[in-house]
Amino acid sequence: MATTEQLLQDIQATPSGPGVAAIFDFDGTLIAGYSATAFIREQIRRGDLTPRELVELVRAMSSFGLGNMGFSAMMAVNAQFMRGIAEQTYREVGEQLYYKQIARLIYPESRALVEAHLARGHTVAIISSATPYQVEPAAADLDIEHVLCTHLEVSDGVFTGSVVSPTCFGQGKVDAAEKLAAATGADLDRSFFYSDSQDDLLLLERVGRPRILNPSSRLETIAHDRRWPVARFGSRGRPTLNQFLRSVAATSSLVTSFIAGLPIYALTGSKRESLNFSFSLFADTASALIGMKLNVTGEENLWARRPAVFIFNHQSKADVIIVAKLLRKDIAGVGKQEIKSETPILGKVLEIGGVVFIDRANAGSAIEAMAPLVDAMRNEGRSVVLAPEGTRTVSPKMAPFKKGAFHLAMQAGVPIVPIVIRNAGDVAPRGDFVFRPATVDIQVLPPVDTGEWSVDTVDEHVREVRNMFARALGQPEQPKTKAKAKAKAKAKAKAKAKAKAKANKTTPKTRAKTKSKTTAKARAKPAAANKRTRPKTRK
Repeated sequence: MATTEQLLQDIQATPSGPGVAAIFDFDGTLIAGYSATAFIREQIRRGDLTPRELVELVRAMSSFGLGNMGFSAMMAVNAQFMRGIAEQTYREVGEQLYYKQIARLIYPESRALVEAHLARGHTVAIISSATPYQVEPAAADLDIEHVLCTHLEVSDGVFTGSVVSPTCFGQGKVDAAEKLAAATGADLDRSFFYSDSQDDLLLLERVGRPRILNPSSRLETIAHDRRWPVARFGSRGRPTLNQFLRSVAATSSLVTSFIAGLPIYALTGSKRESLNFSFSLFADTASALIGMKLNVTGEENLWARRPAVFIFNHQSKADVIIVAKLLRKDIAGVGKQEIKSETPILGKVLEIGGVVFIDRANAGSAIEAMAPLVDAMRNEGRSVVLAPEGTRTVSPKMAPFKKGAFHLAMQAGVPIVPIVIRNAGDVAPRGDFVFRPATVDIQVLPPVDTGEWSVDTVDEHVREVRNMFARALGQPEQPKTKAKAKAKAKAKAKAKAKAKAKANKTTPKTRAKTKSKTTAKARAKPAAANKRTRPKTRK
């Protein structure tokens, strides 16, 4: 059985450039499970499938699974139920389902393989029997340019109820790979194909470097006979009972750690020492229960300048444990208001521990709620930790940064310390309750001084700090906003000129009236002057 490290070493040993293709199957290979399941549930929810049609579809899928029906025939059954529906509707459905359900199913190990191939400049593609509505959102998230899959017939933007032939299955996948090679100049004899299914045997035999991931028992036997590398990933899919119980214990350990600190408070009278003890105990207990280890570089930057505002890119609920493990003591934090209503006991413990809860929908109340944190930094020497993205992302790609952390640092006169978390999603992707064992890579960047910052320049500082994260993560940086600033200044000048013109603007009627009044006034002035200077006459 091959390890992920061995697969990555194989990639590094191959020539760089687009002449080598890396082709991935989708369901079961890039993601755990089947995306079709999520789409069928959505079709039922939307009313696109009646109970009778659902029975017919399940019967067709069962017949296909038993080998009594071909893939194209099964797809034809599904396609007929979509007749008359706008294609754009299902493109939108695909995007929504990806971010709500499918993104968290992507194997971290498969993501690492994709990234390794991209780094080598290989031609990376997904060739799948699924439809583009299932595959394309994932390809965009993974930065995979080429997608070849099964298409449904569309006329005037509406599904006709038919399938485009040939479908991308069996020999159809080989044809798609040949088409990809012709378009990109890739040599299939030097290329990789990753798959989990014996249905892909033809393409596995066609490429020079077949790789078997999470295989069915039948494909594993074939791979063993042909000495193809085989790897299994345990980071996704159905959790074990042990993983579930350990996850419950890790989540509950925050409360038990708080209780364990109460005797320290009772004996010493120091709430701060009690909370520091509980904070560290929670970090160590939860990490051990999960089986999570941290690989930290730049650890000295955690202690170089305190108090500080520590910011991190938010990928997972495991981030809370990661931050506790890193920072250990004298910390205050920010959390979403919903925690207090969703888990009252946990919310109360966090509130006592110094977490300020904010209403993310109300910026004004959020700013007001965070005011005590400035006092905590100035007067108590405590640091603040928060995620400038505001909420967890569905993939390692960063969302835009909000400004709250930056204003806090400026008001308190403390530095910002960026904590770059690379793969917390390996432990618990967004939407998953269960924690899984993993080693998380952390990079702590040097403190960023905020002494010369101002409200007028904060947007540029937010961009600069976010770009520090981007460089560390190998993600695109945000460009300077000179053009935006110029456009804003131009718009402001234009608005000012317009307001001035409006103030000076008068109607013809007003001008005539004004002119008449002015003339009458001018005539009246000499008369008044004569009246004042005319000598009085005696009677």
